[in-house]
Amino acid sequence: MDTVTLDGRTYRFDRAVREDVPALVALLRDDVLGTGREAADLAPYDAAFGLVDADPAHHLLAVRDEDGQVVGTLQASVIPGLSRGGASRLQIEAVRVSSSMRGTGLGRAMFAWAHAWGRTRGAILAQLTTDASRTEAQRFYERLGYEASHIGMKRPL
Repeated sequence: MDTVTLDGRTYRFDRAVREDVPALVALLRDDVLGTGREAADLAPYDAAFGLVDADPAHHLLAVRDEDGQVVGTLQASVIPGLSRGGASRLQIEAVRVSSSMRGTGLGRAMFAWAHAWGRTRGAILAQLTTDASRTEAQRFYERLGYEASHIGMKRPL
């Protein structure tokens, strides 16, 4: 799926390009948690984009509206592993939909795209993490069939 039509408008699912970095960071900031943790300096994001883009195991998605504006993003990564019989997993991170687009079905379409992308690369399981305070996001993920099956833990390095 390279496009989706919602309410008569068509959205294109593209691999992000370097020129999208400011728009992607703006989506990351358009969020209660992102406002406080995303930096104004784009240089670290530009460097991170280069690393993600260079690795075929990762896809940084830019969803564009009919005017070419980025209205959604997520990072999809395939992680090979030994557990589950040597299974690969699809890791979905940094999911954001423009505040003006929430509730339109775009997020559901983005996940359908990500699941298909992961399947074509051999992933048998999709996983994600979400901040414990994001209860609305958790309900959305549950409607997509995700289960809170594990306890996620993080530690600064």
